[in-house]
Amino acid sequence: MATQGNIDLNEGIPSIADAFVVIIKTEWNSNIINKLQEGVEKILQQNTVQYAVYTVPGAVEITFAVKAYTTGNLRKADAFITLGTVIKGDTPHFDFVCQSVTNGITNLNTDINVPVIFGILTVNTEEQAWERVDGVHGHKGEEAAAAAIKMIHLNRSFGNV
Repeated sequence: MATQGNIDLNEGIPSIADAFVVIIKTEWNSNIINKLQEGVEKILQQNTVQYAVYTVPGAVEITFAVKAYTTGNLRKADAFITLGTVIKGDTPHFDFVCQSVTNGITNLNTDINVPVIFGILTVNTEEQAWERVDGVHGHKGEEAAAAAIKMIHLNRSFGNV
């Protein structure tokens, strides 16, 4: 279970130059997603990382957007941050969406040689989602941005620019 304090956002974020991050977010649960995005942007701006934001209809479409971006004629991304919130309902739809997105992002991380950060909240209730956007479980948007910067630094240390 996630708890506040898993990472200290004031320590351990390396300085990186000329980094560019692509944020792919969903339309669903936009009130929560917008708060996640605010956290991502806060950390990226504090670390002078440039970024672009693209919106897709739902969580399943996130992996398509990441892959399509990498094959397009656009500025090369140093990392992707995916933002979505999937809230459990009364049908198995939740399980299928969560599995699809998790597998898709995992596959992207092995296929495209650019870090894809999992910023998808998979929760049982809307209250649990809010607890993860500046609540008792920290701010998962800020944590996703910190993870992206750390992974860009790591990827560059491997000679992948």
